Amino acid sequence: MTTAYSGRLVLIKVNTSGSPTTYTTVAALRDTSISIGETTVDVTTKDDAGIRQLLEGNILSTVSVTGTGVFTNATVLTTLRAAALAGTHRGYKIEVVDSATVAGGVFSGSFRITSLEFAGAHDGEANYSLSLESAGTVSFTV
Repeated sequence: MTTAYSGRLVLIKVNTSGSPTTYTTVAALRDTSISIGETTVDVTTKDDAGIRQLLEGNILSTVSVTGTGVFTNATVLTTLRAAALAGTHRGYKIEVVDSATVAGGVFSGSFRITSLEFAGAHDGEANYSLSLESAGTVSFTV
């Protein structure tokens, strides 16, 4: 039997204090995604009989996170806006499902906001979108 998990359990949390470290959930998210990337280096030569060869090992690892939500909580969004305008790196945790399950865990590390957008139609809710890029080592714990 297959077990499905609710997308509501994928959360972005931002470090909102110095010491002790306190993480606050980015409010009113509707969609969240995380992407783990790796740069490849092509080392193919004429001796490889036309079959591409790639350099082994981690060359340049990246973790990208995006989220979209409804504007409901000015406190966390004020923190995000300040970090975006200042170009600073902050600590974030991205919780995937429930960390107590085999499928879940927490990505933790320093990220930079590369995009923070606010929008709203005259007949709809105000919303925002957020893009983060890793700025150092990102760990994963179960």
